[in-house]
Amino acid sequence: MFKLGRSSLAPALKAFRVDTPLRSSMQQRRNLSIHEYLSARLLKTYGIGVPNGQVAKSPEEAESVAKEIGGDDMVIKAQVLAGGRGKGTFDNGLKGGVRVIYSPTEAKMFAEQMIGHKLFTKQTGPRGRICNSVYICERKFARREFYLAILMDRSTQSPVIVASSQGGMDIETVAKESPDAIISTPIDIHVGVTDEIGRKIATELGFSEQCIEDAKNTIQKLYQVFKEKDATQIEINPLSETSDHQVLCMDAKLNFDDNAEFRQKEIFSWRDTSQEDADEVKAAEFGLNFIKLDGDIGCLVNGAGLAMATMDIIKLNGGTPANFLDVGGGATPEAIRKAFELITNDPKVTAIFVNIFGGIVRCDAIAQGLIHVVHEMNLRLPIVCRLQGTNMEKAAELVNNSGLKIFSITDLQDAAAKAVDFSKIVKMARDIDVGVEFSLGI
Repeated sequence: MFKLGRSSLAPALKAFRVDTPLRSSMQQRRNLSIHEYLSARLLKTYGIGVPNGQVAKSPEEAESVAKEIGGDDMVIKAQVLAGGRGKGTFDNGLKGGVRVIYSPTEAKMFAEQMIGHKLFTKQTGPRGRICNSVYICERKFARREFYLAILMDRSTQSPVIVASSQGGMDIETVAKESPDAIISTPIDIHVGVTDEIGRKIATELGFSEQCIEDAKNTIQKLYQVFKEKDATQIEINPLSETSDHQVLCMDAKLNFDDNAEFRQKEIFSWRDTSQEDADEVKAAEFGLNFIKLDGDIGCLVNGAGLAMATMDIIKLNGGTPANFLDVGGGATPEAIRKAFELITNDPKVTAIFVNIFGGIVRCDAIAQGLIHVVHEMNLRLPIVCRLQGTNMEKAAELVNNSGLKIFSITDLQDAAAKAVDFSKIVKMARDIDVGVEFSLGI
């Protein structure tokens, strides 16, 4: 009898929405995101204007920082890698991850309510993200607020500057409601941002005449950061012209290409893994490409393209994938074990689909490793196994004679359909808390 007990763990929370088609909604992340205070520090080294501010990692330090900044008009910002902090809510009920403060005492008071607590925003989902520090900076009053971002445009394979006169708002909202307010300027990577391009963008945005040169210089310096630091995104929102006619980056979101880690060691030393999914961090340590999704069929695949196809065919058969997991070309027993650990850490998972092409490693060797890991881990979830390539017939024989709840199916469509069927049965069994026995002839 195949018995499924109820899990006492809270359901795994959504890291990505899974909507059809998968190919348009699910892409592997290839960038590092850093905290706002680090972004401001980096921009400052390039001579880019930012409000005066410092980070604090305790309430007492926040009070000290506020005293050092001076004045009676400051802002305290929770350092959480998520958008919408100002409208977020902490797990202790505090509303807003960005607050105006008027004294060092208030800085300490709000820091006590932010540091060590989780902030929930529209981007964190129900899991929230821990706040380990706060950024306290002087409050500047803007005469005008703009949006400016530098990105890589895949269609032209070149950088593009996206700007809008409507700063301080979600760019998605602006694009939807006022598309004419968005200015896109392709940049020739061999030429860069010329004075003419910089002035044109500054003028079109609406900077006052006396700030055009400063704005042009700021745009050029931001592009310099983008190019020299291997950034995938530099987003300034808002880019402001203050009441005393300074051009300042009030808030900055910077992302960097993981492939450039070897030459951007300092920047990648700023990585904050507390802001990332623990399982995804663990997967990266073992060379696995893993991203949690919100479905219930675990996927273990070798090759990113095959992984995408596997998730697509699960969706086409009415199921929902619980993860993207690419174990790479080797698919060694150790990699398979770590992959199963990651998959089974999610209590929502009701079935596992193993789809591996045995080219570098023979299918029978993969099957032996798979059987060993399943037996050693005492896995009780039904596992549909599709091994294609060298010695695939031998692999199927090993799997089918293993005596374990592993089912070898050669055809991709049949395998995906069976994984979905198994998943449905397990979910029903969990709902009524009964045991269930599996066979291919459901």
